[in-house]
Amino acid sequence: MAKKAKKGGKAGKGEVLVIASKMKDAIRKQGCNVSSDVVDALSAKIHSMIGEACGRCKDNGRKTVRGYDF
Repeated sequence: MAKKAKKGGKAGKGEVLVIASKMKDAIRKQGCNVSSDVVDALSAKIHSMIGEACGRCKDNGRKTVRGYDF
């Protein structure tokens, strides 16, 4: 019997936040190959960027992250 996926919740530090096939296509269109660790590395970078944007948002007394926070 298959396990049920967890519902809801917040994105964890290790959760992949990119669509791997789209990201790989974009890299390949630039004429480069894609290593197997790229998806995890890019997701880690995005998690870091999100954390920084949330920090700026909170420092400015807001709860809504806006585009310029990035």
